[in-house]
Amino acid sequence: MNELRELYQEVILDHTKHPRNFRELPGADRRANGYNPLCGDRTTVYLNLDGDVVRDVSFQGSGCSISTASASMMTEALRGRTLAEVKSLFERFHDLLTADPSRAVSAAPELGKLAVFAGVHEFPMRVKCASLAWHTMKAALEGADGVKTE
Repeated sequence: MNELRELYQEVILDHTKHPRNFRELPGADRRANGYNPLCGDRTTVYLNLDGDVVRDVSFQGSGCSISTASASMMTEALRGRTLAEVKSLFERFHDLLTADPSRAVSAAPELGKLAVFAGVHEFPMRVKCASLAWHTMKAALEGADGVKTE
């Protein structure tokens, strides 16, 4: 268990200090803003689609380390996936954050590096931090302007 916590801390710190795809995406097909009023996290997710495939994805914003790391890792996980795969990944990640531990553990292997967020469900206030970028991405795909996690 200590090894998992250490891995979690390393991955979160790396993506917080060096977020991947942290930039505006010129000519984005889809875009949405997300806001978590409980802690003040804000994010904008940009998507470029090629048919039903995510060609490029990026984000900008400010937030806590969990919010930033989750957004960074999300952008890496989504690039090259079909919209059906993105929807499935969103559901599995959401289950990981919110489900009882037995369901979360069964979803973890399919998530790869994203499984480091498995312990977040123990801290309900942090679930919204970890899921903000994901809900914002979903809003962008659905054509919504934005989303609030309340």
